[in-house]
Amino acid sequence: MKKDEKKLKKANSSFRGKEYQSYGNGYFGTFGGIYVPEILVSALKELEKNYFKYKKDKEFKEELSFYLKNYVGRPTPLYYAERLSKRLGRARIYLKREDLCHLGAHKINNTVGQVLLARKMGKKFIIAETGAGQHGVATAAAAALFNMKCKVFMGSKDIKRQSSNVYRMRLMGAEVIEVSSGSKTLKDAVNEALRYWVSRVDDTYYVLGSVVGPHPYPT
Repeated sequence: MKKDEKKLKKANSSFRGKEYQSYGNGYFGTFGGIYVPEILVSALKELEKNYFKYKKDKEFKEELSFYLKNYVGRPTPLYYAERLSKRLGRARIYLKREDLCHLGAHKINNTVGQVLLARKMGKKFIIAETGAGQHGVATAAAAALFNMKCKVFMGSKDIKRQSSNVYRMRLMGAEVIEVSSGSKTLKDAVNEALRYWVSRVDDTYYVLGSVVGPHPYPT
């Protein structure tokens, strides 16, 4: 473990000249920061600036609350798991029913907020990556809600495994881009989405759905 940490610190220091940090070492210390093509740094700075701007904006928060209530279906209920509580005997167990959100998963909470932010930033197009397909479905839905064109990058293996979600994305107007490089799964879908974004940073917003992004996305 210590050996791995030393290797990580060494690799991190070698990138130090290319690293963009807003909070010392970003949100996650050694694991944070930005390691992307230089052309994306300005887009990420723009995102960070607008995130903090609209985070405090009363009108934005009211609009987001409206869609979370009337489109997503929040607040979702707390459900008392009576039999499970009795079986375990030492606790009263409650389940937060995020599965009751629109589209059947918590993903829509993220995408509605991000696409609304993209619209406020003046972006015209939405891109995203997806593995199992739920994030792709949620992004397609949010893009359709705000009348924005959407492309979803998805590995060819995942497309075969999750054909029903591919159908749902297309049903909501999204274009599903098949990624056949590498392992043909989520990792490669992220890489292709970033490559696509490089040449379209002015009018395109990347709705990242996995905790693998450069700061200020979840890293």
